Amino acid sequence: MPEVPGRDPFEALGDPTRRAILSLLGEGDRSVQELAERLPVSRPAVSRHLRLLKEAGLVVEEPRGARRIYRLQEEGLTAVQAYLERVWGEAAARFRLVAENTEGRP
Repeated sequence: MPEVPGRDPFEALGDPTRRAILSLLGEGDRSVQELAERLPVSRPAVSRHLRLLKEAGLVVEEPRGARRIYRLQEEGLTAVQAYLERVWGEAAARFRLVAENTEGRP
């Protein structure tokens, strides 16, 4: 997988709260307050999760007045997707090869 500066994106994706944050950001850009209102964690906890997601290259923040708005970082998510597609593609190719070579055998 291409290196994304900072934390390992898969480490960041290992937490269910961070995955929930990514799902919410997939619906649109949001502030920490907007995310905290939709999650069963405090605003400071949401901020910590966002920091880890940002370090992993999965989200970016944009200052808007006194607030910071978070959105998905396409480059980081694309790198994760490409890695999973490559790994899944290799596994599927091996499975297909085994299936074709054992077809008709008892």
